[in-house]
Amino acid sequence: MSKKQDNTLLNEEIRFPEVRCSSEDGSQLGIMSSNEALALAEKVGLDLVLIAPDAKPPVVKIMNYGKFKYQQEKKLKEQRKNQVKIEIKEIKLSVKIAENDVSYKVKHAREFLSEGKQVRFRVFLKGREMAHPEAAKEVLERIWPMVEDIAVKDKEEKFEGRYYNLLVVPKK
Repeated sequence: MSKKQDNTLLNEEIRFPEVRCSSEDGSQLGIMSSNEALALAEKVGLDLVLIAPDAKPPVVKIMNYGKFKYQQEKKLKEQRKNQVKIEIKEIKLSVKIAENDVSYKVKHAREFLSEGKQVRFRVFLKGREMAHPEAAKEVLERIWPMVEDIAVKDKEEKFEGRYYNLLVVPKK
């Protein structure tokens, strides 16, 4: 068999004086030398796979390694598929934003929140605005009452670099 990416030992790679062997159906075949276990595996046309190398003696199983590997990958894919992906939508604002622009951006934020997405409001400070970051905080404080009926603050307003951020999550 060719070299694998994982570090599972197969067939001739297993070099322990004694191993505890089990068959494909799970029945115990007992403790034997690794050569005897390999001979048994070759007799039935399957692979000898090291399952528990740290056990005393190490545990090996006679099985179809290709099928075993395929089922492991299938299980991993299923786990990834069932994971919840948190999507964060970002809405950028400026300190000098007009009131109608604020309401337009808040309308979009409300749509995202109703879809179950998290929303990050970011107020970008440019040039001389950096001297007065409290102006950015005021913009976020104007926005918060417009979304607080359907959202919860995940984190308080926070100043990071040139941005003042506010992360809101939909109410359960």
